[in-house]
Amino acid sequence: MINIALDGPAGSGKSTVAKILSKELDILYLDTGAMYRACGLKCVKLGVSVKDENAVSAFINDIDLRIEYKNGAQVTILDGIDVSTEIRRPEVSMLASDVSALKCVRLKMVEMQRKIANSLDCVLDGRDIGSFVLPNANYKYFVTADSLVRAERRFKELIERGTPVESLEALHEEIKQRDYNDSHREFAPLKQADDAVVIDTSNMTIEQVVNFILSDVRSR
Repeated sequence: MINIALDGPAGSGKSTVAKILSKELDILYLDTGAMYRACGLKCVKLGVSVKDENAVSAFINDIDLRIEYKNGAQVTILDGIDVSTEIRRPEVSMLASDVSALKCVRLKMVEMQRKIANSLDCVLDGRDIGSFVLPNANYKYFVTADSLVRAERRFKELIERGTPVESLEALHEEIKQRDYNDSHREFAPLKQADDAVVIDTSNMTIEQVVNFILSDVRSR
């Protein structure tokens, strides 16, 4: 069984790298971030605060969330509706950061993620894949980059997608706040696994990062 864990802060490029790796190695790509975004979106639809653990715990175990694959891409289905585009809005990103800090949410999502990883060769990206979700993964990488570089990447991505964004400066502050939230949450925080290979992508292209990981995986 091949399990590749890619961890790192928002905008480090790990999701893009994970998607390419899955195609190159012909294994499943599981976008764990999409799962937490869907949980945040569910809170909005129910009028529940993403920080209210009691309110969230009341529905999380029975959440109707499915991950499907169509035409080589992951599709996130919430309550029978494709929300793959809706969960990419900037405001949902911040909701995902807050709701993912709740223990009840992480335990439910991790249960779903481990079930998939135990049955299929796959690559997963997130904040705590190598340190908590799949501690026995064969290959672990911590993909990071300077916060301003990450903000510039996300800004460009949102503009190209046609998503309204206030300014690069505001996005940079948002990313720094999310870094703080993710690394300081009490349960399963953003953390580099002790046996993970660190990759600073600040001055690397996506192709260089992919080639580095492919070379490492194939050499082992």
